[in-house]
Amino acid sequence: MDLFQFSRAESVAQAVAAGAESPTAQQGAQVRFVAGGTTLLDLMKLNVERPQRVVDINKLPLDKVERTADGGLKIGALVRNSDLAHNEMVQKDYAVLSQALLSGASAQLRNMATTGGNLLQRTRCVYFRDTAMACNKREAGSGCSAIGGFNRMLAILGTSEQCIATNPSDMNVALTALEATIHIQGAKGERSVPIHDFFVVPGSTPQQENVLEPGDLITYVTLPAPAAGSKSVYLKLRDRASYEFALASAAVVATVEGGRLKRVRIAMGGVGTKPWRMVEAEKALEGHAVNEGTLHKAAEAALRGAKPQSENGYKVELAKRCLMYAVKQATQAV
Repeated sequence: MDLFQFSRAESVAQAVAAGAESPTAQQGAQVRFVAGGTTLLDLMKLNVERPQRVVDINKLPLDKVERTADGGLKIGALVRNSDLAHNEMVQKDYAVLSQALLSGASAQLRNMATTGGNLLQRTRCVYFRDTAMACNKREAGSGCSAIGGFNRMLAILGTSEQCIATNPSDMNVALTALEATIHIQGAKGERSVPIHDFFVVPGSTPQQENVLEPGDLITYVTLPAPAAGSKSVYLKLRDRASYEFALASAAVVATVEGGRLKRVRIAMGGVGTKPWRMVEAEKALEGHAVNEGTLHKAAEAALRGAKPQSENGYKVELAKRCLMYAVKQATQAV
């Protein structure tokens, strides 16, 4: 770990001003924000992240979960994962989010990890975390060791010739299915970004993972009011029962009316370079009764663009089955 300066921000404005000193909001940034530190400190110890200055933002008033005027939910960026998972409003109206959070990490990590930090969680690709290996996400232009290498855990959707790393977060998958909005304050003022626009696929710039600019600070996340009669489920498939990242996961929010799916939102994790919204599967399901035929059609549509690598071809079928079973669970719960 390199030497760095450490300071504490007393206000959002102070944090933004400190962050704006960084020439880039991606890897290599000179200034990094820290809250729980459950990802950043690990990466600093590995010399993957090498900031010259770290700004502690734990004193900022961003740790509340509140109802919005329209019946939705406002989640502060510093709300701890454990507090969010056990919040009564979340458990009642956004069960998929509570389930996703509780399926990730360990209780100790959930007690420290924050909403904002989870949104910015970096990939667990072994080559990204090993500075002796080539990784375009860590060092642009160096190559991608995962292509043709150990890629069993990596993405089959949204990949490029430059990067096939997965987004590791469970929370992000649930927030995508819930159509969350990310609220950001930066040097240019405040802005709101729908979650499907917040994350970016690697393309030719895998070092860029989201739309944040230098000085940008995530302040809170909002969720729309739950649709009347909707139910939600998070299903996570992994190598072991706890403290493991998803091979495939699915977040489903469904409303059934008259025996047919009136509305459904589906996002998947473990298979995409970002939390992957399954729009084609939603189109195949809405307006139809839930049966094996429609589920199979939806799963085929969802994975039609998959590009498996040398060791992760099994994920295509696994993801299909994960999606189908999660939809069954969500609709049977209605």
